[in-house]
Amino acid sequence: MKKLFISQQMRGRTNDEILTERRQAVQDVQRMIGEEVEPMNTFFTNYDGKPLEFLGKAISMMAQADMVYFCKGWEYARGCRVERSAAENYDVMVVEHV
Repeated sequence: MKKLFISQQMRGRTNDEILTERRQAVQDVQRMIGEEVEPMNTFFTNYDGKPLEFLGKAISMMAQADMVYFCKGWEYARGCRVERSAAENYDVMVVEHV
């Protein structure tokens, strides 16, 4: 089973909105590739730190991913743009919301 890293805008959104979008992302990717995926837990609810620390932790986890899914609106979030650059520069498969 492929490990799925989900990149999504989080600022200004509720936990419920974020989690709902993550569930939808998993379904979208499974439809796209025709197999089940294992979403990585990169939504940190118990992490007390600065946004850059969250981003560093997420990118570190991306090293274990088989693919990265970019949710709608990723291009408007600075962290997602950094994650996109990292995925592309380190040859992690990129899948984007269509």
